[in-house]
This record gives sequence, C-alpha cells and structure tokens, in this order.
Amino acid sequence: MKRTALIALLVTAIFSATPAMAEKTTPQNGAQIQQNAPNVAEFDKQMKQIQENMKKMQQEMDKIHQTQDPQKRQKLLKEHWSTMQNNMHMMEGMWGPDGCMGMGHDMMMGWDDMDDYYSNLTPEQMKQRQYMMDHYMPMQQMMMDHMMQHQHEMWGQPSR
Repeated sequence: MKRTALIALLVTAIFSATPAMAEKTTPQNGAQIQQNAPNVAEFDKQMKQIQENMKKMQQEMDKIHQTQDPQKRQKLLKEHWSTMQNNMHMMEGMWGPDGCMGMGHDMMMGWDDMDDYYSNLTPEQMKQRQYMMDHYMPMQQMMMDHMMQHQHEMWGQPSR
C-alpha cells in the first residue's frame, strides 16, 4: 500500500510539471488566447536558481547514501523531498500564466491549438523558445532521476 501511494505521488509530481499533458479548455466568450513573448533573461535567472537547487539535492542524496543511521536517513530523505518539491514548483512556475517561458494561458490548450501558437511566433521568439526548451528539458530529466533515486532510497533499495 505504501508503495502504491508513493508511485501515485511520483506520477502526479511528474505530470504536474509536464505542461504538454494539460487538458484542453476553450477561452471564455470566444476571447483570443494571449501570447506572451519568452523572457530569456528571467528564464536564465530562474534556471540558475534551479541548478543551485539541483546541486543541493545531489549533496543531500550523497549524504543519504553515506548514512547508516535510520533516523538520520529519514531526516535526510525529508530534506531531499522538500528541496525536490521546491524545485518542481519553481520549474512549473516557469510555464505559468506569467512564467518566463511565455506560454501564458496556452498551458490550457490542447495539441490542436499548439499549431496556432507556434505559427504566430516570430523567428526570434522561436529561437528563444528553443533555447529555453534545450535547457529546461535536461533539468526536468534530472528532476525525474532524483525522484527515482528518492523512491529507491525510501524503499531501502539504493539506486547505485
């Protein structure tokens, strides 16, 4: 049962940070969906903070691997979980309605509506979007790796 609950929580965390999985909704009163330009400077600032948190998470995981004391291990796992949750919220906020990635309310669009979004971007905005995705996706993969490591440690199965 504990394992099932942890898996459910893990899957929920992964999908909450995955904007492409958002459910399609229609704008109210036929309003046009507003498109914000990507903000690369803000993105870089937030990515720097996320990278610092990733380093902290790795240090916490290294401490978890080194400890033999079960109580200390549980305390370290709680700290790692908290850092990981904070990082996930930061990453999710980058998409936001006001997130630096400029998706605005487009988070609520379905796949069919994405064609309109991308066809309305200027070539410069497309380059900015690609730059951000090239940096965001590896961070998202690192988050998933940490979730898996955390899961293995919670179950007493070291991930090494």
